[in-house]
Amino acid sequence: MAKKKRHLGEILYKAGLVDKQAIIEAHRTSKASGKRLGDVLLEKGLIDENTLTKAIAKQFGLKYVNLDKTPPPPDAMKLVPEDLIRKHNVLPLGMDNGRLKLVINDPMDLDAMDSVRFRMNTELDCYLASRSKIRQFIEDSLDQVKGEEDDRLKHSIDATAAELAEAGHELQAEALRAEAAGAGDDGPIVRLVNLIIDNACYVRASDVHIEPMVDRVRIRYRLDGVCFEKDSIPKNMQSPLLARLKILSGMDIAERRLPQDGRIKRTVGSQDIDFRVSALPGNHGESIVLRILRPDAVNIGIKALGFEPDDYDRFQKIIRRPNGIFLVTGPTGSGKTTTLYAALQELNKPDKKIITAEDPVEYNFDGMNQCQVREGIGLTFDRILRAMLRQAPNIILIGEIRDGTVADIAIQAALTGHLVFSTLHTNDAPSAITRLIDMGVKPFLVASSIQAIMAQRLIRVICKNCKVVNNDPDPRYLRLLDITPDDLKKHPIYKGEGCSQCQGIGYKGRIAIFEMAELNNEIRELAFAKAPTTEIRKASIAGGMRTLRNDGRIKVFNGITTPEEIARITQTEGEAV
Repeated sequence: MAKKKRHLGEILYKAGLVDKQAIIEAHRTSKASGKRLGDVLLEKGLIDENTLTKAIAKQFGLKYVNLDKTPPPPDAMKLVPEDLIRKHNVLPLGMDNGRLKLVINDPMDLDAMDSVRFRMNTELDCYLASRSKIRQFIEDSLDQVKGEEDDRLKHSIDATAAELAEAGHELQAEALRAEAAGAGDDGPIVRLVNLIIDNACYVRASDVHIEPMVDRVRIRYRLDGVCFEKDSIPKNMQSPLLARLKILSGMDIAERRLPQDGRIKRTVGSQDIDFRVSALPGNHGESIVLRILRPDAVNIGIKALGFEPDDYDRFQKIIRRPNGIFLVTGPTGSGKTTTLYAALQELNKPDKKIITAEDPVEYNFDGMNQCQVREGIGLTFDRILRAMLRQAPNIILIGEIRDGTVADIAIQAALTGHLVFSTLHTNDAPSAITRLIDMGVKPFLVASSIQAIMAQRLIRVICKNCKVVNNDPDPRYLRLLDITPDDLKKHPIYKGEGCSQCQGIGYKGRIAIFEMAELNNEIRELAFAKAPTTEIRKASIAGGMRTLRNDGRIKVFNGITTPEEIARITQTEGEAV
């Protein structure tokens, strides 16, 4: 650039392009409005843009470039990132002795030149062209390059997606297509969500876990109670993925700070399936879990639950008693609700009135009056129970006994001639008695109202397609289950090798193991005396209760499951495997 600049008006006047009076008037307007002299002359129509650009080039000692005659070489456009080109309205012409030849439109825009110099880490040789010509060339050339790159990228993405799908990563393949489609196309993200949901249903998953992490979104399916990582979705797909799920489930997509719940109804194959959806805020975004509620999951019948013949007979007798409480205990996900529904379906006859209080109502059944707990409007368990007793039911199901108030009402219902089914969160059957007393229920009421308590767990069943004899079972699990060498001679141990039908896991499906304690006189006296759980447990075993582990041991001997599975489910504190 020239060290001493001439005035723009002087250059135009001496070139005979604008008369002196017009330049003086334009100069006054420039001072009053704060606009540059050249812009004022353009607005007044005294010069055109090319004339102005040539004059400015002469003023600053720069070379003028006619882009119509000498456009930048196509390869030169790759020298500077597209964002810099568009932001600062510049064009690279090439490199010369390590310096970047750059077409600019404003020699006074030092920030633009410094930005390019800093990003490219090189010195500049500047040329001048009109603003509109540079802009037009950028749009024409970059759009053409972008179109060619988009075509190449699309072919590359399609090929990569096909390879991922062929390798079994269908979710990653669909996520790649959705990512390539951009924000303007909702179709791919819709297909991605549908694929996640449909795949989970086809592989018999009970839950879908969508978990944002630092650099990805992890997709996990829960199969037979155990989580398996299915695939990972790119981090930039997190927002549209979560937004789509929240829209489907009726949540507020703008709320990201508070937990939310929703439901999705969807037809998969020929089956109408409900999904209970939960969103929980986390450090890296909202974690969403879809609980898959299949109608056939609770229509399996009592025989398919996993009872041994003697326990089955006892269970049938207990659920047909005219009154009393029958409790099913176990942790979350142990199949308590399924067992109770199976019992209610067995009893669901025209001569019986059945009312349930649930939170939430997961499955709907004909012939039963099901009531949903709604804490927000004051429709609590205890309020529903008080109202349902005025409905003259024969059988009552309480989703869960959570506190002493609900427990008292349930016991009063049992003592006034109703058969009450409910669940409780305890580790085994005998400790349910202690738990009720701890809630504040009077011991004599516990002793007089409870008919039986059943604890249960769900265990995985060996896949029938790949089931083989295990000739080398792990001795640690055998010791834990008290399986002796003599037992192995009578009962071979089986395992699943893993196949396509069981997703290579070796297990397919689940059944329950049980311990059922019927209250006899001895147990009732112990309950009345507030005896410790250990004494109640001993009395229950003496009265015919088979423990969870022993029930599982029978299923190992019957070739239904493995010692490892029973040890995993029934291992207690202090036991080392």
